[in-house]
Amino acid sequence: MNPLFHVIYEDADLLVVHKPADLVCHPTKGDEFSSLISRARIYFNQQPAAGNQQPHLVHRLDRETSGLVLIAKNSAVARELGKIWETRAVQKEYRAIVHGQVAAEQGIIDAPLGKDEASVVAIKDCVRPGGAPAQTEFFTEKRFFKSLVREGRAVGEENAGESEAAPSSSSARDTSQLKTENSKLKILPQPFSLLKLRPLTGRKHQIRIHLQHLGHPIVGDKLYGGDPDLYLALVERRLTGEQRARLILPHHALHAARLQFVWRGKDYDFTAPPEPWFLRFVDAGK
Repeated sequence: MNPLFHVIYEDADLLVVHKPADLVCHPTKGDEFSSLISRARIYFNQQPAAGNQQPHLVHRLDRETSGLVLIAKNSAVARELGKIWETRAVQKEYRAIVHGQVAAEQGIIDAPLGKDEASVVAIKDCVRPGGAPAQTEFFTEKRFFKSLVREGRAVGEENAGESEAAPSSSSARDTSQLKTENSKLKILPQPFSLLKLRPLTGRKHQIRIHLQHLGHPIVGDKLYGGDPDLYLALVERRLTGEQRARLILPHHALHAARLQFVWRGKDYDFTAPPEPWFLRFVDAGK
């Protein structure tokens, strides 16, 4: 069995874990391992001194977002910590890999968010006039090119076999050789950026929408990457190999890397690095 999650910190009141990508926070129709809260219950039951402790998620992350999640061990602690989140007295820091090379070294995306009434996806929001105020601060940490392997057509393939005349033995050999070349993979370098992000407000999908609005959507984002059918295909379990190749990464490249807050007179500061697939993509970029 895979580990339930990676524990970052634990004491009598708190449990801080690194939620893996592709795990929902709240219960689903799946088994007891299919949500973070269910796994937390299993974890608590495995502890000999758990007593009457029950996990309460203080906040949540989207399914494909990896990173830090704070879990309270009883309802009283959950209420106290919930007030910190409600008053925005917590500092959050994310890492994201985005398409294209962001020109600015840093900046603030200030754009109101509201329901995307034109979208066929019910949960999708967008930048819109009259929406809820939303601000995201960003810092460009790295600009790089990544050589992506793609199956492609060789130059001239579109003309192969178009002649109405029957091919000679020589041209037949040429066509055969062309097809062999076409079956090979070609390398296409594409530009990307690694960003550090600090949401100054806490709207739904805020970082993902703001980066799309900036013109640099998150790599692998099925909902805000430009083609909402990718999200529908995922939900309907019809995502093709070609669509997965277009997404580049198996999950959207957004990671909750740091949480800072003050509680009961004590400073808390938790950090966690991104998952290996995220780091490999950045480290291999030039």
